[in-house]
Amino acid sequence: MQIIIAPAKQIKTSEDVLPMSSPIFLQEAKYLAEQIRRLDDGQLKKLLKCSDALVQKTKRQYQNIDAEHSPAIMAYSGIQYQYMAPDVMTDEQLQYLQDHLRILSGLYGILRPFDAIVPYRLEMQAKFEHKNLYAFWGRKLADTLEGPILNLASEEYAKCIRPYKELIDVRFLESTHKEKGVYVKMARGRMVRFLAEEQIETPEDIKKFRELDYRYDPSESSRNQFVFIRNS
Repeated sequence: MQIIIAPAKQIKTSEDVLPMSSPIFLQEAKYLAEQIRRLDDGQLKKLLKCSDALVQKTKRQYQNIDAEHSPAIMAYSGIQYQYMAPDVMTDEQLQYLQDHLRILSGLYGILRPFDAIVPYRLEMQAKFEHKNLYAFWGRKLADTLEGPILNLASEEYAKCIRPYKELIDVRFLESTHKEKGVYVKMARGRMVRFLAEEQIETPEDIKKFRELDYRYDPSESSRNQFVFIRNS
């Protein structure tokens, strides 16, 4: 079983000592970085849909693409990763993530938790060179995955895999049957932690997840969609 998640926009340099690995598609990442370095400020701002200040910060990051490296699982710092809390995992739990977890990335394509990355900004839906990153990556990312595949990623990133591989989508709903963004991110992170703590190997055991007041709802679920509802 493999698990896919989205990256976070917030990326920090981590001092955690892990046996770092090299990203599978490092050469493709270097190619993309080179294309981005060639853009002027206006083009970069349009590509990233960000402020002038972030444009300058991003330009500096892409100038140093080979400089500082941190393991991906420790570098991303959004809500999902905070609730995953990999910095307090045991070696056994971290090894589970390295074996089972894959982080989708606009720049790197797909990352294992120990893969070394630098701070960057590039969302999967970005478009340049007259095509988008979905076309650039094609089925390369999906071909690295073996099923069953548990989808804990946002649709922006799951779209990289969905045309090529069958996914088990996990949805976290409120009692109103609607999603609440921040709780979804929290639950995704906590579920990854649960999977690592329990060393889960089969989709059936995922249904045991009972954190943040979420419970598996069999009446709303199907073979390819597991629904968890929060009793708030």
